Amino acid sequence: MPNGGTSIQFQSCMLWHTSSCSLYQFINRVFKMDTVVVFDFDLTIVDCDSDPWVIEQLGNTPLFESLLPTIPWNPLMDKMMGELHDQGKTISDIEGGLRTIPLYPETIRAIKFAFSLGCDLRIVSDANVFFIKTILETHDLLHYFTEIKTNPAFIEEDGRLRICPFHPLTEDPHGCNLCPPNMCKGAIITEMRNSIENGWNRRFIYLGDGAGDFCPTLKLVEGDDVLPRKEYPLSKLIEKNPELVKAQIHEWSNSKDVEDLLFKLLKPSETDFCL
Repeated sequence: MPNGGTSIQFQSCMLWHTSSCSLYQFINRVFKMDTVVVFDFDLTIVDCDSDPWVIEQLGNTPLFESLLPTIPWNPLMDKMMGELHDQGKTISDIEGGLRTIPLYPETIRAIKFAFSLGCDLRIVSDANVFFIKTILETHDLLHYFTEIKTNPAFIEEDGRLRICPFHPLTEDPHGCNLCPPNMCKGAIITEMRNSIENGWNRRFIYLGDGAGDFCPTLKLVEGDDVLPRKEYPLSKLIEKNPELVKAQIHEWSNSKDVEDLLFKLLKPSETDFCL
């Protein structure tokens, strides 16, 4: 349809539509303000695992791989930060390694597109807040996200980076056998939905790749969408247990797929303008 026709139709439909429902409801439908888009981070926003990437950049991969079979991932990363500190590596060195992680233009466009429509963008990741914020700030993307739920991190007075579990191991276990001890993403999604105004009536779109993204996928409801990375653990778990998933499933393989899928799922349609 020519642009002029679309404009006329939009204006006439808006006048009709706002007479039968509130302007707030209309704006919500057209600009997707009722949609929450939740991204995993590693192998979803960035096309790598940021933890071993930094370890490799700073020359400690052999030690990391030797310890990996004996220590859970989260405390292992904290230990590796201590090893780097003992070797004289600084916070600036770690930041430098993080800034070499590429972020594809299609992913950047997808984030900005969803934000431009009024979507509430959030991150739920088993990485850590120092890594994620450093990478997002490098690409000027941090301000697009309302919330980042991830493992805490802080810098001690002597310059050593500490990485802590999201669920403190000194507290009662989260009790989910699908998730690692330090983080249950399913519990995070449930708490997120409870904390957002009218959260259970909002549409959630969840993007992820790993086994830890299966639990939050099971917390999605009808009307939600899950975007698992094809041939990765989340996709395989969904294939094995399709009856457990209530959300619509849309697989992706690369950043161009993510851009195309978010455009398809979020772009306003004529039915958004007229009931």
